[in-house]
Order: sequence, then C-alpha cells, then structure tokens
Amino acid sequence: MKTFDTPSIRNVALCSHGGAGKTSWVEAAAFDTGLIERMGNVIAGTTISDFDPDEAKRQISINLSVVPVVHQNTKINLLDTPGFFDFVGETLEGIRAAESALIFVDVSGGVQVGTEKVWQYCEDRKLPRIIVINKMDREHANFDNALAQIEETLTKNYLVLTFPIGEGPQFKGVVDVIKGKSYTFADGGKKVVEGDIPADLKSKQEAYYNKLVEVVSESDDELLEAYLEGKIPTPEQVVKALHESVKNGKVYPVMSASSLSNIGTQNILDAIIDYFPSPDHAQPEPAKDAKTEQEIKVKTDPSQPFSALVFKTTADPFVGRITYLKVITGSLTPDTKLENINKDEEERISVVSVPIGKKQDNVSELKAGDIGVLTKLSKTLTGETLADPVKPIIIKGIDFPKPVLRMSLKAKSKADDDKIGVAVPRLLEEDSTLEYTRNEETREIILGGLGEAHLQAAAEKLSRKFGVATTLSIPKIPYRETIKKTVKVQGRHKKQTGGHGQFGDCWVEVKPLPRGSGFVFEESVFGGSIPKNFIPAIEKGFRESIQVGTLAGYPVIDISVNVYDGSYHPVDSSEMAFKLAANLAYRKAFEDGGAVLLEPIYMLTITVPDQYMGDIMGDISSRRGKIIGSEAHGKIQVIKATAPLIEVQRYAIDLGSITGGRGSFSMEFDHYEEAPPRVVEEVVAKAKAEQAEQ
Repeated sequence: MKTFDTPSIRNVALCSHGGAGKTSWVEAAAFDTGLIERMGNVIAGTTISDFDPDEAKRQISINLSVVPVVHQNTKINLLDTPGFFDFVGETLEGIRAAESALIFVDVSGGVQVGTEKVWQYCEDRKLPRIIVINKMDREHANFDNALAQIEETLTKNYLVLTFPIGEGPQFKGVVDVIKGKSYTFADGGKKVVEGDIPADLKSKQEAYYNKLVEVVSESDDELLEAYLEGKIPTPEQVVKALHESVKNGKVYPVMSASSLSNIGTQNILDAIIDYFPSPDHAQPEPAKDAKTEQEIKVKTDPSQPFSALVFKTTADPFVGRITYLKVITGSLTPDTKLENINKDEEERISVVSVPIGKKQDNVSELKAGDIGVLTKLSKTLTGETLADPVKPIIIKGIDFPKPVLRMSLKAKSKADDDKIGVAVPRLLEEDSTLEYTRNEETREIILGGLGEAHLQAAAEKLSRKFGVATTLSIPKIPYRETIKKTVKVQGRHKKQTGGHGQFGDCWVEVKPLPRGSGFVFEESVFGGSIPKNFIPAIEKGFRESIQVGTLAGYPVIDISVNVYDGSYHPVDSSEMAFKLAANLAYRKAFEDGGAVLLEPIYMLTITVPDQYMGDIMGDISSRRGKIIGSEAHGKIQVIKATAPLIEVQRYAIDLGSITGGRGSFSMEFDHYEEAPPRVVEEVVAKAKAEQAEQ
C-alpha cells in the first residue's frame, strides 16, 4: 500500500451493540473499494476483519481489527471493534486510535445497551460520530422508530443525511438529503444508479433538508446570511458547514444502509471523507513532556519529531509480539530511531507495515495520523509511547476497566502446568483487561476478566496460541478461623525415650481481638518459671500452628496469646519441646474457646439506571448482603452494599441478567465476619472430605 499524507487519512472506529452489522459493513466497504474481490460472511467465518478462529466459532467479533480502504484518494482506516461487552478492552483500543466513529444501530433491535455504552465512550473522547441505521432490508424495519429511539436514548442533535427508499424486503436504495438525489443499488451493490427522488419521498427530503440547513447555518455565517435572505445555498456550502458542526460535536448525521445487501455503503464512505476530520484537524492528543512532566496537548503534525501511541498488542506464537501503533507526530520509516519513553528503553525495527485484517503490507513510510504495525519489539506494550528521544513526550494511554469476574485457572496436565507460567503473561500482553495472580494460600492461579465469555475466550486462546490446555472453575474462598471467648489453657509436652527426654510446659491466655487485628503475642512470665530463651520457641510454635485452623484448616486471625506461666526441666527442655507445647496449648484453646469460621465480606459499588434500584436491593438481600447507602446521579443510582464473597463470585453475570447489561459494579475486600451455621457445616464437611481423599 502506498504512503498517504496526513490530510488524506481518516481513522474511524466502528462501534455498536453486538450483532448490528459492523463487520459486514467493513466487508462491503472493502468490496466496494476494491480491497477484496468477493464479500465474505460472518456466519461462514470468511470476513476480512473477523479472522480469529474463536470469532468464526462464536460468530461475533472478539478482537479489534484494522482494515484500510481507499476511497476518493483517501485512506480510511476502519477499526472494527467488538460489540459484546466482555471484550470492551478491544473496543476502547479502537476508540483511542480513532478521530471519529460510525455508530451502528440495528433497525430491528433499536438502540441497545451496548450502543449506549459505546456512545458514552465516544463522548468521553469527544469523537465526531455518524449514526448508521443498518439492516434496513430486515422484515418489520422501521426507520422512523429507530430515529425515535436515537432521540430518546442517544441524542436529540441528529440530522438525517440519507433515508431509505422502501423498508424491509422493499429496501432498494437511499435518498441523499443534501444532494437531492436518489441512489439505488443492484448486483450486490456493484451497480449504483443516481436518479431523481421518488415523488412520494420528495416532501420528506425537503423537510429533512430545511431542518439540516437551519441547524448548521447557526455555526456558519455565510450560510446563515444566505438562509436569512431566502437564498438557496449550494451543496458545497452545506457540506462545509455540516463538516464543521460534525467535527465540533454539535450534530450527528444519521444514514441508512444494509451491510449484507451492500446498500448505502458508498454514501457512508463519501460522508466519512466529507464530514469527519483528518488527523491534523482533530482534537489534539493529551500528553506530557517526559523531561518536565508538564501536561501538554500534542497536535497531529508531520513536521515534528516522531512520536506514536501503541494502542494494541498481539502475541503470535511464530512471529512474536505484534505492535499496533498510531503515528501522532513526524513519520516512521525502517531507519527511524525509536525509544520507549515510558521505560526509557531503545527499540530497534527493520520493517514498517500496515495492517489489513490479519495480513500486513510493508510500507516505506508511515505519516503522522496513520496506523501501522511493528513486529518483535522487546520492551513496548499497549498504552506506551514510542518517540524520537530528541523530543521525548508521553502520550496518554488507555484507561481499561478492572476485572469483575475471577476464576481459577488449572492446567490439565503436568506438561501444561510447566508452560502456564510463561503463557499467561504473554496472553496478558495482548489483553490489558485480564488480570493474573497466584493465591499462595489456596495454591490457585486466578484469572480475572470482564465476564464469563471473556475468560473462556482467554482459556481457548491459551490452548490455541500457546498449546496450554486449562480448565476454569470458581476460586476457593479464603475463609479464616478465630475463637469466641478468652481462655486460659496449659500446653504440656513430655516425652522420655532414654537418655535426654523432651519437656516443655506453658500456660497461656488466648483472647479474641477486633477484626483486622491479626495475631498478637505477649509474655508476662514472672519468677523465671520459663527461661527467656524458650519464649521465642513458644511464639514460633503458635505462629506455625495458626496457619492451619482446627475447624476446617484455614488460617487463624485476630487473637492475642499471652504466656504467663509454665515450667521447665534443666536437662530435657529445649526449643523444640516448647514449640510442641505451644501447639498443644493452641489446640486446647480452640477446643475450649469456641472456634468459629470467618467468611470474607466484600464492599460492592453498583451503578444502575433508576428502574433497577428495587431489583438490585432485593437481590443483594437474598445474598445475605446489607445495603449501606445509595446516591442518585440523574437517572443513575450508585448503590453501596456489603455481601459475603461466596454469594457474589459470579455477580458480574447475575447483574447483567438483572439489568439487561445496563448495570456495572466494582468490589473490594472489606472485612471478615462470622459465617452462619449452614455455611460452617458445608465448609467443614468439604474440608473433611478433602482430607479423607488425601
């Protein structure tokens, strides 16, 4: 592919709820612009942007893919993002690399929860947007109903740019409101016929046109003057004014299409060029000067020293690390001197490429604003900045959501177990929304992610890419044990086996402490009944003993131990003897002091629309939870609640079901609390069964 100058580039994120037809539209655009000779199909797994085997299997987009098409001598980098929220990390990467977005709305499904979420992500980035009402050839398609939903849930500041000629099976083309022409499509979209507007649609076109001119003239003095004087503005004047209004986020054009039938695709490609800004006219990038750490804004400018943001990383088992970057300033060639500014490390490259779905095409130069690929970088990861060390800047990275679901990842065999420690970190390199920890207490590898499908896809990727077969299961609960009442007990160890014997005798007071106190050891021995040199052995004996509770084998917390008396033998006493005496005292204390099981309680912060408030509060109560309070933020409620971990391990899935995907939450450990009898019985029974199996 040839090199394109900055003004001749557009970077466009395609965003929507899952199943709205983004990937099929990319296929149609690639076909219309000559990038491919035949349109692939999502169901068959033959599209240019859904090339991952997992995507073909699930028939949904899982990964962000970049497909560059050339239309009217302009390179349009189409960033096809997943619509399923479990893979929103990939969506955020695409939005971060774009200057504008196409928001797809399935005419039958309307504005769904995923549409609302991606709209807000684009709003946060202040991206210009065009709304595409897609699948107009579906049965019961109704353009006006879709418009009403857009007005109700997304924005009232929309302007219709193209509307359908016919709906459902009768959909055959679109009317261009500004040009005042009809465009009908035949032969799979290859044949486009421009004509007059059908008589029955003329009044509709005039109404949309008048509203459009009235709205955009408010930000264009020349057009406003012509409008007030009753003059008919030229299409060029209207396009210019609409371009500024779209770029500044004042209005959002709406267009109609059918991806599968390839109707309206070329009109949308035209609109991308006419109304979306090139990178050098888009919002400047937030960054900071690496030397002074001062916050700055960086305009996309080919005349400045090189800098680029890494917005995506993939791990290929054969090629190695593949790095996707967007050039912000300067240009990139195979000879460019690169430095990872975040890590102050040099990187070496030999080839510069552009991504075309799963393939790569080598280029001699990549100009500011363009998107490219580098391979085998050893130090650079997603969100980091590559730049010329002459002018080191750090471009703001990507804010990824935290994991909401955690599962235990277990290797299926010893061979898999040997490889898992290397494979999982490589997997995390390409997915910044995954989290990997080792729980030494339960001896589990814990994989955190954004949902069940996300973690399942990660496990499948471990197998396919890195040859590591694993299973996912609910993690073990880190219970704790303690005592209910203060007790005074004796631990006496005496053993005579011929020669030197073993003797250790200690009296201790064991008291329960407030939650969070941990373990406290004290001594108040008077009169030398236990020599000072044996006291550390008693403490060590207790510290080792409390690692395994007497109820179910969980660590003991929140107790104090005070050694206040005892006895010794001048020959037979030793550190080991007093350690064993301490263990006996520990067991006696928990027998007399009423051992109890503690369960971890987590604090949940739940964000939901107003209408789900009652359902959420009822659900939390059913989980033995307590509502701490709530705050209203417009039509959104933020609820604070506590609940036992065992009741909310799969809350991400349940919350999605309750709210139709509109709720979100975060949770963190808060405290330990005595478990109810039913839970104690289950935990103790399970511990005994596991012990019997060993």
